[in-house]
Amino acid sequence: MESCQIIRMVKKFLSFLYKSVLTLANLLVYLGLAIIFPFEKFLNLVVFLAKNLVRKVSSIKIKRAEIAWPKFRVALRLKSRVQSVKLPKLPKAKLRKGVKLAKKFARPYLIGKPAYFVYGTLFSLVFIVAPYNVYTWYRQLPQPILLAQTQNKSTRILDRNGRMLFEIYVDRQYNPVALTSVPKYMVDATLAVEDSSFYGHIGIRPFSMLRAAKATLVDDTLQGGSTITQQLVKNVLLSPERTFGRKLKEIVLALMVERTYTKDKILELYLNNIAYGGTAWGVQSAAQKYFGKDISQIDLAEAGLLAGLPSAPSVYSPFMDKEVAKQRQKIVLDRMTELGFITKEQSDEAFARELVFVLQTEYIRAPHFVNHVQNELIDLYGKRMVYFGGLTIKTTLDLDIQEKVQTIVTDEVEKSGPALNISNGATAVLDAKSGGILAYVGSKDYFSQKDGNFDVLTASRQPGSSIKPVTYALALASGRTPATVIEDSPVSYSAYGQTYSPVNYDGKFHGKVTLRQALANSYNVPAVKLLRSLGVEKMVELGTKMGLTTWQFDNTFGLSVTLGGKEVRPLDLVNVYATLARGGEYAPVAGILSVTDANGFEIYEADGKRAQVVDGGVAYLISHILSDNNARAAAFGYNSELVVPGYTVAVKTGTTDAKRDNWTLGYTPSYVVGVWVGNNDNTPMNPSLASGLSGAAPIWNKIMRSVLDGKQNEPFVIPSTVFVKVDKECQNASEVFLNGTAPKNLCAIKKDDKSERR
Repeated sequence: MESCQIIRMVKKFLSFLYKSVLTLANLLVYLGLAIIFPFEKFLNLVVFLAKNLVRKVSSIKIKRAEIAWPKFRVALRLKSRVQSVKLPKLPKAKLRKGVKLAKKFARPYLIGKPAYFVYGTLFSLVFIVAPYNVYTWYRQLPQPILLAQTQNKSTRILDRNGRMLFEIYVDRQYNPVALTSVPKYMVDATLAVEDSSFYGHIGIRPFSMLRAAKATLVDDTLQGGSTITQQLVKNVLLSPERTFGRKLKEIVLALMVERTYTKDKILELYLNNIAYGGTAWGVQSAAQKYFGKDISQIDLAEAGLLAGLPSAPSVYSPFMDKEVAKQRQKIVLDRMTELGFITKEQSDEAFARELVFVLQTEYIRAPHFVNHVQNELIDLYGKRMVYFGGLTIKTTLDLDIQEKVQTIVTDEVEKSGPALNISNGATAVLDAKSGGILAYVGSKDYFSQKDGNFDVLTASRQPGSSIKPVTYALALASGRTPATVIEDSPVSYSAYGQTYSPVNYDGKFHGKVTLRQALANSYNVPAVKLLRSLGVEKMVELGTKMGLTTWQFDNTFGLSVTLGGKEVRPLDLVNVYATLARGGEYAPVAGILSVTDANGFEIYEADGKRAQVVDGGVAYLISHILSDNNARAAAFGYNSELVVPGYTVAVKTGTTDAKRDNWTLGYTPSYVVGVWVGNNDNTPMNPSLASGLSGAAPIWNKIMRSVLDGKQNEPFVIPSTVFVKVDKECQNASEVFLNGTAPKNLCAIKKDDKSERR
């Protein structure tokens, strides 16, 4: 008897252990599914498994009943026969015995095992799996704090007065502004058309959502039911998919955002993150894209148009269809009137006003300059910082000067280009005192399909005679004076088995000329003779110090370098003249004044470093010669394009032998203007018409007049190392000299040393 009890207890324990293991295994299976599948997909899976489970349990019951007791199946059949055939009733005792036996054998199989499986499943789903899934789903939601941190900010390039030139970005323009910087009209227009009850709800509007759902499902029409908070969450924190799960996330996150931020902060985040079309994200980028102005300058009419864009930017864009955009603007203005934000008169007046949109090509101003600055920024900070860092770059460019210069270059090249066979022009205007770029025109039209993007200012071009001031600066520093006499006569030099015989531009020789006359009239032979006596390497060294960054002396440099036989970068050549304008002080060409990071901290400021590379007295002598209209009259006349009436301006021209490059460069103590004209492919200009006065000079003259307009004349300051000698015995002849270099008698013209006559 005891052994039977022990066996029975063991069976119960094993049965309990079996049931426990079965329930635990079932729990582990569902926990694994909960981890693998997202919450919304898991719900669908549970429904699917439940349906199959019911079918499976039903089939198990019948199958196991059939296997468990064949006699019971016979009894069932007998019972059906009895009911159908109406046989005599069986004795009640036998019938009760059959039913009792059926229950005894069927319970462990038909009810026991499947029941524990079902009960374990339901317990796991209700008390463990569902809460775990909800918790996991909640933990995987993006946190509201990310709203203020998620965006990569675009880098803004401004002119020296804070006007936008360009934004550097990868996929979107993002320039956040404080809500206080957004006009009330813009705020009211946004609230009116997007969420008029924004300040009264908790982040969601249940009835609006139900109404939108009904319109979508029943009426088959799209209707907005999202609040501003929901739209913010949807655009910044969630993916664009349209599913029930994403909508549920949107609702929960909207409630979380409302608990995290104030209403004003949520509205500010919305205005800074919503899409307004194309790459413009946020009201600041939208105002700049459509109207070319800061958001703080937007009026009611413009606010009405901008506020209507976010619901369908591509549909309501004025660049796509102005009529549709105006209709949308009307809806916004009417809604503002309905809510009492504006009066009917204000609405009508705003709608009637003609809006002026910025042309798409004006997204970038001074494009060649912007590219120049962008390359400089990448060298300083790397691409990632420039593209994503939200930097604000204040440049040296003056947009007013830039636009005037661009117009002059474009008009003059198009006007004189066909006759002179000139297809392009380039100009740089520098602040002589700092080296900052005030205007930068790399070609006559950046947007031209034919080589418009080509930046001549950074290309390699031959300078022609415009390089001569470097040679003459070296000569004056070596003891020559403006009164030094050089013989302009035929000469030949042999080098590497070849003979070099320089000639003058006019094909003539002028005999004995002073250094002043030789430079002012741009005679070639005297320049070559001077360089022969000074040394080519020394000239190259001085040119490098003055700003020619691409020069490095080797055996390819010869005497022809003083006539422009070696290529330079035009921007570097302009800086050589800027060095002279500063009194011999070199300063690198600067395009950037300051760089501010995304947090408002200044991380770069132009240092203004300088180096005295040419004696101040020598620089003054060069400037004095180049501004002497009487001295150059023999070659250029008294009323040429090199004269700016009422102003003292030093100027030099240059034309290469093959007429492929034509230059005019000039300066005052405050401004430097350099102009190049020619063809990008080095095609020669018209040899009979192109000259130092017919190509670049007219453009240079107009630009210099424009820059100096309204300003007082600014003579070059005489350094203490220079004095003016007046010879009363020689008809009051005068000349400027460095201290200790003046001859006793200015009338006594004497030849220079033999090396310069050869």
